[in-house]
Amino acid sequence: GLVLCFVFVFIVSVALGNGQLQSNVVDVTSFGALGDGKTDDSKAFLEAWEKICGEKGSQTLQIPIGKTFKLRPILFKGPCKSNSINFRLLGKISAPTKSEWGEKGNGRWIIFKDVKNLIVDGSGIIQGSGPTWWNDVHSNRPTSLAFRSCDNLRLKSITSINSAKKYISINSCTEVTVFNVTLIAPEHSPNTDGINLVGSSQVNLFHSTIATGDDCVAINGGCSGINITNVYCGPGHGLSVGSLGGNKAEKVEHVHVKNCTFNGTQNGARIKTYPGGSGYAKSISFKDIILINTRNPIIIDQHYGCRDHCPPTTSAVEVSDVKFIGFHGSASKGAITLSCSEVKRCNGIVLEDITIIPATKGKTLEVVCNNVDGTVQDTTPTVSCLSKP
Repeated sequence: GLVLCFVFVFIVSVALGNGQLQSNVVDVTSFGALGDGKTDDSKAFLEAWEKICGEKGSQTLQIPIGKTFKLRPILFKGPCKSNSINFRLLGKISAPTKSEWGEKGNGRWIIFKDVKNLIVDGSGIIQGSGPTWWNDVHSNRPTSLAFRSCDNLRLKSITSINSAKKYISINSCTEVTVFNVTLIAPEHSPNTDGINLVGSSQVNLFHSTIATGDDCVAINGGCSGINITNVYCGPGHGLSVGSLGGNKAEKVEHVHVKNCTFNGTQNGARIKTYPGGSGYAKSISFKDIILINTRNPIIIDQHYGCRDHCPPTTSAVEVSDVKFIGFHGSASKGAITLSCSEVKRCNGIVLEDITIIPATKGKTLEVVCNNVDGTVQDTTPTVSCLSKP
């Protein structure tokens, strides 16, 4: 009897404990959101957000399945009283067209700012209005999803299509996990970067598919502790560190990319810096990379933005301790381009276990190697300017 009593008390206490951990769910339709794909539901979303942001405990804002909610540019602002917020997207969110937006736009569509312990997940779709914007490249096209100063951020299983410009911008955030996201736009869509990182640290991106018209992932100044694993990239411009040094001292370090595939991309693993900049890019590795008809699989370009007509400069972003290991597959133009600065040579560059063959039989792949120090082994095609270890 005593044992049964103990078991009963234990079960009740576990149940109560779990109850305390459960999130309070608020559905946007209970605040008047219609989800008919035509009506602007922004007001209902903001009212629902204010409700959960002002409550303690764990809160969930639910966007139900089977409905399409049109939202104008919207800011979900913290700090919140709640311990954590789950933005659970089960239905669709759609953007206004360019004409509905107004000529100016504000450069962002859905913004989360100063929200700690935020989870954005669900099986729903974020539907941009990209086709109405792409022909007007110089307009203030909006980024679909922007996070600013959101520490301990988790993005899981979301799908975003046809963004007008960038898909996901992560700015000034620490402790970020991005898992199983799918970002899709046509190859010709301009500036549709998949994930754009600025001033952020301890970011883990894995098991995701990014097929867009620009960089799959762009890692910009102020980023450190970036781990990218099992990402399928293509079409697009590959994975870029930079552009760095355009207008100020910029630093990027401790970036590790592993087990990724580049299919039909303009570039594979790329580091790009403007001449005359300052700062550094260091402690960077790209390992176990599959290449399928990639135009430029390995590229360090310290003359970004001016190509062959760069004016003389006295400074450069310093590129050092960069490893390219285990690249296998096909390329269509330049296999390996190490175009470093005359002012500050790249140093500590390592090429190892690399086999890149022409995507078209009989074609010769270019190798460019300027102002670079480092080592090479087991690499095809031959890179003669680096020494054997």
